[in-house]
Amino acid sequence: MFAEGLAPVRAGAKFGYSDVKGDTVIAPQFDFAARFAEGLAAAGIGSKQGYIDKNGMFVLVPQFEIADLAVFSEGLAAVRIGEFIAGKWGYMNKSGKVVIQPQFDAAGPFSDGLAVVANGGKWGYIDKSGNVVIPLQYASSSSFGDGLAAVKTGDAADSKTGYIDKTGTIVIAPQYDAAFAFSGGLAAVRVGSKYGFIDKTGKLAIPARLDFVDSFSGPLAAFRQGPETDGKWGYLDRSGKIVIAPQFDYADLFSPGDALAAVRIGDEKTGKWGYVRAP
Repeated sequence: MFAEGLAPVRAGAKFGYSDVKGDTVIAPQFDFAARFAEGLAAAGIGSKQGYIDKNGMFVLVPQFEIADLAVFSEGLAAVRIGEFIAGKWGYMNKSGKVVIQPQFDAAGPFSDGLAVVANGGKWGYIDKSGNVVIPLQYASSSSFGDGLAAVKTGDAADSKTGYIDKTGTIVIAPQYDAAFAFSGGLAAVRVGSKYGFIDKTGKLAIPARLDFVDSFSGPLAAFRQGPETDGKWGYLDRSGKIVIAPQFDYADLFSPGDALAAVRIGDEKTGKWGYVRAP
């Protein structure tokens, strides 16, 4: 997807970056390339990854294993130290200095000053000093967005998901079969087998009638009509109106600053990618 004006693209076996005009601005040279965030993007040479700037220069040299890095958020990035199974996650700053020691089985990005982390299958939240501020007690958790985070309080398969605030207080009672982070005042939830969107009071703002949805990014959210295997993707606005009809085999998030989203026609291996612009 586009982020900060650039999107990773593949030419043959190598990855580079193009701008919103489709011009290549960082030549294909990487074996792996992720989206930009806060001016940096994870990129790999061989089996090692580091971070590049928007000139394509490594500012943190490739030294981490594949899948051991996350995007920077609020100045920090999660990084795994150690073997794939036994390694632990901590956080480093943009100088590559580890500022929160590796101690977690899983770690998410910072948002609203907190990051979701897990140990022993239980999830909670830390602050930027690495202090646990909401105990690791949930069966699953999302990142904070708009001051709220989705949490599943029970371990049973049929347990429901609700939302907590930054003090850990439940503000929307567990009632959803699945729930995702808030973005711009709306969050995607699943009720039974269908998806819709709620507002911050827990009221359904867009009825649960869709087969699958992604979060809002900017004015639009991607949704799928039909089964996962051969359903088609389109986009709807915050009123629930379909503004780009389902016609794609996959549709990515819109990039807020560039109002572009990557879409694919065809299957994952042989399909072709392009971009749509928000109306």
